[in-house]
Amino acid sequence: MNVVKGAPFGSRWLRAHLARLVPSFPKVAICVAYSGGVDSTALLAALARGARARPQLRALHVNHGLYPGAAACSAHCEKAARHLGVALKVIAVRVPRTRGTSLEAQARAVRYAALARELTAGEILLTAHHADDQLETVFLQLLRGAGVAGMAAMPQLARFAGGWLARPLLTRSRAELAAWVTRHRLAWFDDVTNANERLDRNYLRRQVLPRIRSRWPGCARAVARSAQHAAQAQHLLEEMGRSDASKAADGADLAVQGLRALSSERRANALRAWISAAGWPAPDARRLAELAGAVLAARADANPSVAWGDVIARRHVDRLSLHARGATLPDAQLIWAWRAAPQLRLPAGLGTLALEADERGPIDLELLADELAVRWRQGGERLRPRVGGPSRALKTLLQEAQVPPAERARMPLVFDGARLIAVADCWSDVSIHARPRCARRARILWRRA
Repeated sequence: MNVVKGAPFGSRWLRAHLARLVPSFPKVAICVAYSGGVDSTALLAALARGARARPQLRALHVNHGLYPGAAACSAHCEKAARHLGVALKVIAVRVPRTRGTSLEAQARAVRYAALARELTAGEILLTAHHADDQLETVFLQLLRGAGVAGMAAMPQLARFAGGWLARPLLTRSRAELAAWVTRHRLAWFDDVTNANERLDRNYLRRQVLPRIRSRWPGCARAVARSAQHAAQAQHLLEEMGRSDASKAADGADLAVQGLRALSSERRANALRAWISAAGWPAPDARRLAELAGAVLAARADANPSVAWGDVIARRHVDRLSLHARGATLPDAQLIWAWRAAPQLRLPAGLGTLALEADERGPIDLELLADELAVRWRQGGERLRPRVGGPSRALKTLLQEAQVPPAERARMPLVFDGARLIAVADCWSDVSIHARPRCARRARILWRRA
């Protein structure tokens, strides 16, 4: 981690650090995830202030609507961005309340999915995670019994949504950022939930870490080094896992015989890599051990399976395959005579699909055939979502946008004959995009049940 020691935080330091972290900086589009708090205020303001060669810069603010001050926070962000001369878009999202899952984790997943959908090709997302966040993350992962991947915590640079996610402040402390913001008389918004010690991170931040710092003042730097070592080890594990899974591959499935030839540790590692490559979340340690052990050791005619979340791994004779759990999708296509019926009810509890007039909509109604077909994923679908851009595989678009695999299977696809023209309300093909002075514009809306 090449950081200039002793250099104070500010616009000059941030730009020099980003130039090392992102080789194309400043000739690259930058999007800041802006919460309105002191950390993201420091990041956005330092990028926006005091430089002639300013990068192409904008900001996104995600309003989760989880506490009464959410609307006030969004309003503050809009005002602050105007003051800095930065374009800001506020994205309102709904966080589902799933029993047995942390609300913090669900809000984070929804936030990143919303940010991924908003990014343009080649744009780099910056978040304001700092050294204290990294320290908290490592401690929380240890307390949850995480493995090497969890202890690696947050990388400075990672692939994200067809581009990159960069965390340029991981070497700076929360106190440094707050001091800089205060010195420049910048306003920030205090999230009231930060004082709620029922949330694990807040309790750790307010009650535990101050005592640890009083005994070990350099703990943040030391833990950051440990996280780097863990990240290097995790990289090696992932390389080995992909190699082992590739050798055992039978199409999209894995051959049981190939897995049995591996040691128990490499077998579990290969299964984890295979599941991750398919876009599914990894199972917990107990289910992974069952999959690597009892499922592979069972008789060939037993057809055992292991399920977690929205996925189920099934063994059939000598092959192991992954499936969306409980997915019952229609086999036949639907015909959508949209001029007579702008709203189409979907089967299997999948909601409705509608074409709604919108003067700013992306679709030119005059370019649509009178009858369209609605189908579900079979594999191999492609479309061209951007003018001048290449044809893209739907699988790649879904992975880049971090759409959960179970959601991918349910998304209705709109076809004009054999040509895919729209993927639910996420992407549309350039062949139906509205041109300048288009008389009738619309957008597709998928209302989930």
